[in-house]
Amino acid sequence: MSTFAASSMPPAFPERAAWGTASSLRAWQQQALEAYFGVDGTAPGPRDFLTVATPGAGKTTFALRLARELMERRVVASLTIVCPTEHLKRQWAESAARVGIRIDPEYQNGQGPVGKDFHGVAVTYATVAARPALHRNRTESRKSLVIFDEVHHAGDGLSWGDAVREAFEPATRRLALSGTPFRTDINPIPFVQYEEGPDGVRRSQADYTYGYGPALADGVVRPVIFLAYAGEMRWRTRAGDEITATLGEPLTQDQTSQAWRAALDPKGNWITQVLAAADRRLTELRRVIPDAGGLVIATDHEAARAYAKMLRAVTGQGATIVLSDDPTASKKIKAFGETDDRWMVAVRMVSEGVDIPRLCVGVYATSTSTPLFFAQAIGRFVRARKRGETASVFLPSVPTLMGHASEMEEERDHVLDRPVREDGLDDDLLAEANREKDSPDVGEELPFETVEASATFDRVLYDGGEFGMNAEPGSAEEEEFLGIPGLLEPDQVSALLRKRQADQIANERRRKTGDPREDRTAAEDIAALRRELNGLVNAWNHRTGQPQGVIHNELRRACGGPPVPQASAEEIRERIAKIRDWAAKRRG
Repeated sequence: MSTFAASSMPPAFPERAAWGTASSLRAWQQQALEAYFGVDGTAPGPRDFLTVATPGAGKTTFALRLARELMERRVVASLTIVCPTEHLKRQWAESAARVGIRIDPEYQNGQGPVGKDFHGVAVTYATVAARPALHRNRTESRKSLVIFDEVHHAGDGLSWGDAVREAFEPATRRLALSGTPFRTDINPIPFVQYEEGPDGVRRSQADYTYGYGPALADGVVRPVIFLAYAGEMRWRTRAGDEITATLGEPLTQDQTSQAWRAALDPKGNWITQVLAAADRRLTELRRVIPDAGGLVIATDHEAARAYAKMLRAVTGQGATIVLSDDPTASKKIKAFGETDDRWMVAVRMVSEGVDIPRLCVGVYATSTSTPLFFAQAIGRFVRARKRGETASVFLPSVPTLMGHASEMEEERDHVLDRPVREDGLDDDLLAEANREKDSPDVGEELPFETVEASATFDRVLYDGGEFGMNAEPGSAEEEEFLGIPGLLEPDQVSALLRKRQADQIANERRRKTGDPREDRTAAEDIAALRRELNGLVNAWNHRTGQPQGVIHNELRRACGGPPVPQASAEEIRERIAKIRDWAAKRRG
């Protein structure tokens, strides 16, 4: 096969792709090309091809390499790239220019023919939906390759799906790309193949898949350390009643929602303390990654501006603010990516497709909780530039988010023929999650006034495990986890987290050695162990789907002993070791 496109794309980690990769392609990219053209490169290739690769793996490089190959073979003569956002159109055009493909990212429906200087255009799904017949005429006029970036957007609604199908049904070739879990609904995504399983459910079939787990093992993406913060929230209802709840403890759905909103409220101290902790983590990373940057994902413009003021107070430096109604938003994102400024604050629409490889620290300061949005948001921080870089994401200690964090390595297919909300993947529609946010939604204003919100370092989540115990912000215990080195291999991250947790428990015991109330010390030790075990069981529940009660019963059968409330400290430690062993074997 031609090496023209590959020659313009420097390798990330060629030493990890020594099995036969072309010099400028990662192993998975070369393997995906072989899945398309055959191992010897002589196969004509299929008309439709779906590639699912984790964010940061290099889908753009693969797609443009494939496009260049098809153009050189004269299979296609023009290219249409369909993107979710305006910013991504320009990002694709810049990447294409580096491999000799000229793409017009400013093409509009009223423009008419594409300029002769261009090989093709980049448009949004919304642009196609507005005039599908126009794009069909373009597609029919020349042999075309259509690249669907984050193809799940074509299934956001019947109107969009129908428009995409009408516009690009005549295409010579179609390449669909996705980097995040598909939504679960009954709207089939155009040009995606579905197969019925033994359970009678139809699932999408990817032609090539490269998940987060393999990418992490290959050094293509960074390991992500999640730092969860709990805390006590107090708010006043419209009726004048004051309610207090602790984020991170079992609460009703309404209590969790209200405590979560109180935590993110700029009027409280929770978000201030978390931003300060995130900045300390960023300082640690910048010791070895000098240009490391941070991104705060806010829910609306008002909150974004407030968070930027807090960061200035913490760091003494201004933060780049990216708002959805700002016509210069794309320029600001690009400029931030090319500087060594510390922080950018953006509304949640910035989560998908924004390519700023130096982002190493994130603060998930939004109440959006769809698995798809969460995966897209975390995808902004996983792109690795050299081996050993780590990413750190700070988030509220909310069960929904804890579950998403523990499922980082899982992959999902698009599923038809089941109730729309069975696994939550269509939570309030992705379009709602990613739409512009100028202010809190109508009817979404807090049904209460935040009185007080304080943060407590809760725990660290990594690779399906949970580490650490409650600690006050600024305490030595919190600093131990915030000071984790910025250059570590994935297995080194696990080893260091286990060691720091063991040291934390040992220090807690030493502090209490002189306490004459030994019964209280033992009780507190057991309480900490129970929290650790329950956290691991919760993570295993999210990973396997087994009910928590079933998991506890299996641990009892494997290790012996009474139920957790009656178990000794040693019996609980044995169960902790057993469930960690299960997790290690599952990863292997």
